[in-house]
Amino acid sequence: MNNHTTHSHNHGHTMIFGKKTELYFAILCGIFLVLGFIIQMLTNAPNWLHLLSYLISYFFGGYFISIEAFQKIKKGGFDIDFLMIAAAIGAAYIGSWAEGALLLFLFSLGHALEHYAMNKAKKSIEALSDLSPKTAIIKKDNHLTEVPIENLKIGDIIVVKPNTKIAADGVIIFGNSSINQAPITGESMPVDKTAISTTDKLPEFKHIDKKHIAFTGSINGDSTIEVHVLKQSHDSTVARLIKMVSEVETQKSPTQRLTKKFEKWYVPIVIFVVALLCFAYLIIDETFNQSLYRAITVLVAASPCALAISTPSAVLSGIARAAQKGVLIKGGKALEDLGSIKTIAFDKTGTLTEGKPKLTNVIPLHNFNEKDFLQIVLEVESLSNHPLAKAIAKDIEKLHGIHFNNHANTIEAIQGKGVSAIYKNEKVLIGNLKLMEDEGIAITDTVTSKMSSLLQNGHTVMLVSFKKEVIGIISVMDLPRKTAANTLQQLKAIGIKRMIMLTGDHQNVGDAIAKQIGLTEAKGNLLPEDKVAAIKNLLATDTKIAMVGDGVNDAPAMALSTVSIAMGAAGSDVALETADVALMSDKIENLPFVIGLSRASKRIIKENIFISLGVVAVLVPVTILGLTNIGLAVFFHEGSTVVVVLNALRLLAYKKHI
Repeated sequence: MNNHTTHSHNHGHTMIFGKKTELYFAILCGIFLVLGFIIQMLTNAPNWLHLLSYLISYFFGGYFISIEAFQKIKKGGFDIDFLMIAAAIGAAYIGSWAEGALLLFLFSLGHALEHYAMNKAKKSIEALSDLSPKTAIIKKDNHLTEVPIENLKIGDIIVVKPNTKIAADGVIIFGNSSINQAPITGESMPVDKTAISTTDKLPEFKHIDKKHIAFTGSINGDSTIEVHVLKQSHDSTVARLIKMVSEVETQKSPTQRLTKKFEKWYVPIVIFVVALLCFAYLIIDETFNQSLYRAITVLVAASPCALAISTPSAVLSGIARAAQKGVLIKGGKALEDLGSIKTIAFDKTGTLTEGKPKLTNVIPLHNFNEKDFLQIVLEVESLSNHPLAKAIAKDIEKLHGIHFNNHANTIEAIQGKGVSAIYKNEKVLIGNLKLMEDEGIAITDTVTSKMSSLLQNGHTVMLVSFKKEVIGIISVMDLPRKTAANTLQQLKAIGIKRMIMLTGDHQNVGDAIAKQIGLTEAKGNLLPEDKVAAIKNLLATDTKIAMVGDGVNDAPAMALSTVSIAMGAAGSDVALETADVALMSDKIENLPFVIGLSRASKRIIKENIFISLGVVAVLVPVTILGLTNIGLAVFFHEGSTVVVVLNALRLLAYKKHI
């Protein structure tokens, strides 16, 4: 069986029973086969009656296969479908109508099941395209009009009512809501979203904080929001997903390519051997009909249908299962490679860590009360636009419940060192050691030792001085994701040997995080090109490696790795384009699931190939020697095809991660 089958069956399907026509035809073929058999064996009805029943069975069983074989032959390819039709016609010719009908029944059932598996896989992905609503409500000069989503332009403002689907990728400019992103990212919990504060100069879509972003097809919560459209419908995350999944099938897995090569020379050999066997009666003592009977039995036994279907059905079931969890796997190659990975390289920021600096330590000195100390820091940092200052101010308010009173003024940023400001008519400095030294502020040993122990543990440290003396130390750090340690433990449990972090941050930072979450090693101070070199070195020693990153600055390193995995790919085009596997949500904890799934897929592919080749290897010699009749050959041979498909469908129910 083959998988270029999609084009051929859109003719017949919809005519009679809609999508499932092929399956129903196979079942009808079986019903008439049984009916013919009963009439022939158990009644004295005239001969033409059971023959008619077999003929009808032939029609239903051979309908789709013939269309397909005919299209192949037009292109000059003899395929397994062709072998099957030849065998069925041959069986009818020698009067083995029941066996021919059984052959067509089991073959068409295997085929129909294969397409059912493929369609189910495609369905779970096409369900994505039904995600996007068909129309959107545009707000213009306070008038609301409903338009088809194809007509949405970048810059339009759409109004999204409570509990309705969002019609475009964009940024929320009015209203707060919790949005269910499960259809896009696989996250089970709704995510709180807020309006962006200024719409004057919007950064690029991928640089906007995810908490202001709305994706096409995600479902709004209980309050109305307004979204400023940033992508046209054909560019939306959903549209790209669908496009990618439809390309997924073109990336054949290594096993699939091998199978295809095998079939290429195998099918002509079978045709040649069968043709020779027709003339066996010239050499051995039997009639032409007996020779023909044996030749046709061999033809049935030798067709590699189960083999042809064994890989694609497993690959598609695996990809469909991953898609349900918000993980996009691009093709059989990525699926198979992922299963054999023992080494994973991680980018740090935003992959293993939150990607946002958090206030980690507040150490007041000189009997300074913590509250007063924090008040000074808050007043000064609130005036600065630096991302670190913003993070510090936000955490002081959130964690320590201190409020901004606007007591500081004349803030000045000192490039590469920190800031200075005036608070209650006294000068405040917040920054690094260099800043204090330049301003002639004495640093005690206590301060130095506290600083160095924090630096050793990967914190970014700032000194605070007031009235010409150091009154305290604050430190910030990009903290590991809460789920990181547990995820790495699970990865270790499923046999991942090396987990390496590559980061542009200081080596201390890398080591500290590696220790906290259980990585095997960390490499710090890497520029993007150093990451590429690091991946090259790993490939030289470990042959296959996976790289996990957020796909923006890691794109070159990811492109080099055996399998690249992008985190939080829902907003990042680069990640979707370059990665072999895209975790649509920001959840690193989906990683063990994906690796477990690809191992299960690999295992099922191996089982399937073993079953299909095993049956052929036993049946061919047995039939050439004439030790079995066509009924048994058909039963075992086609039975193996059905078994293989059902085995592959098990992947759709894959749950665990080990």
